[in-house]
Amino acid sequence: MKKRVAIIGSGIGGLSASIYLARDGFDVTIFEKNSFLGGKSGEIVANRFRFDTGPTLVTMPFVLEELFLFTGKNLSDHISLKKKEIVCKYFYPDGSVFNEYSNKEKLIDEFENFTGEKKDNLIKFLNYSKRIYDLTAELFLFNPFLDLKNFLNPKGFKTLLNFHQIDPFRTIHKANSSFFNSSKIIQLFDRYATYNGSNPYKAPATLNIIPFVEIEFGGYHSQGGIYRIVEKLAELAKEVGVKIFASSEVEKILINKTNVEGLKVNGLEAPFDIVISNADLYYTYSNLIGKTNSREPERYIKQELSTSAIIFYFGVKGVSNNLEMDNILFSEKYESEFNQLFVEKLIPADPTVHIHISAKENKTDAPEDFENWYVMINAPSVENLKFEISEVKKNILTKIKKMTGIDLENKIVFEAYQTPETLEKRTSGLFGSLYGPSSNSRYSAFLRQKNKSSVYNGLYFCGGTVHPGGGIPLVILSGKITADLIRRYEK
Repeated sequence: MKKRVAIIGSGIGGLSASIYLARDGFDVTIFEKNSFLGGKSGEIVANRFRFDTGPTLVTMPFVLEELFLFTGKNLSDHISLKKKEIVCKYFYPDGSVFNEYSNKEKLIDEFENFTGEKKDNLIKFLNYSKRIYDLTAELFLFNPFLDLKNFLNPKGFKTLLNFHQIDPFRTIHKANSSFFNSSKIIQLFDRYATYNGSNPYKAPATLNIIPFVEIEFGGYHSQGGIYRIVEKLAELAKEVGVKIFASSEVEKILINKTNVEGLKVNGLEAPFDIVISNADLYYTYSNLIGKTNSREPERYIKQELSTSAIIFYFGVKGVSNNLEMDNILFSEKYESEFNQLFVEKLIPADPTVHIHISAKENKTDAPEDFENWYVMINAPSVENLKFEISEVKKNILTKIKKMTGIDLENKIVFEAYQTPETLEKRTSGLFGSLYGPSSNSRYSAFLRQKNKSSVYNGLYFCGGTVHPGGGIPLVILSGKITADLIRRYEK
């Protein structure tokens, strides 16, 4: 008899796990509390505008390719990924602009022309970042971390013997400052800490693996939007036998002593042999499991949370000629911005602004001669965060006008927004936290929630708040790692 697996949540990580497990012979059911699938990777369609609500970039496309190949299909037959010529355009307060080209030679030339530094400085940094990737990827990205058998092989031994080379004892900012003289380039590479909601002035430099992944493997956009990935994964899951129920809220994980027995869904109890939580880590522990004598939930609930976000979705009249698909407007005092986010717990007075305009490539995302602007700033994950959304909007529009010359005030014809509070309601992330625990300590980056519970038999985790982390490739890997563990321990 097939073992019954329940997955709580239909984020990309949960969809990934469902496909791997169903293809391997498990009876898999997904329960999604919302009326739509995708978790943080949602979509807004209104007034002829379309917006992705979550991730805007795809890296490591081979991870997605491998998932489709596992079912005997080719990714390109279902999802069209296009490599971006300019991954991101960076605007600085003094009016200077840096283009992050996908082509490495063009990127190196841009670096030398922009900074006046020798291009060797960038080459050395990329080699250093690659070394971290080479030493850690198998252990930290593609396999269950802290699994003893992963260290009992040549790659595991090599990582242990060269532990200092993954740079865990310096912060990201300190490491970047040792490679570059230009404060602007340091700021650019410090920004990668925000890819998992962390502080570059506290997070370990091991996270400098992130720029290598983006620069080496490239940044891609999904034609039709990121949400097409969600739709195609859901279709693939159903093809391999996964049952998906939307508008089905899981109220409780049923546990007898230390054994998972099933779920309570929409007031009804259903037996399952295995439960995977693709829901937020904190929500799983506090709302779905409840009080326990175990230290496992207590350990993670006490960690510092990653950032949340305030996101505006603007339908804009006119076409911006000086912007790319992705653009960053940097703050003048970067360290002060992170101090406000993590220490003072305030909306930054001078926030870094991310502008994503998918209509630059996906022409159907906005009417002709209009654009869809996704405008995001980081926000603290904190209870009862106080701010006026109208004041935040005014501050952002003022900054956009000052740094790009574009006055949006009278060009906005459609508007919607998300705040930490609405993100919490939609995704169950505590106080709107996007990635669960931050990596703001020397060891926190290595101590994310494991994919297999060490306390409850039959309980597993996947998604952006657990190992190996957030972002489209990592949550897909999270689903795969969880499926691999279930095959090992439950078959």
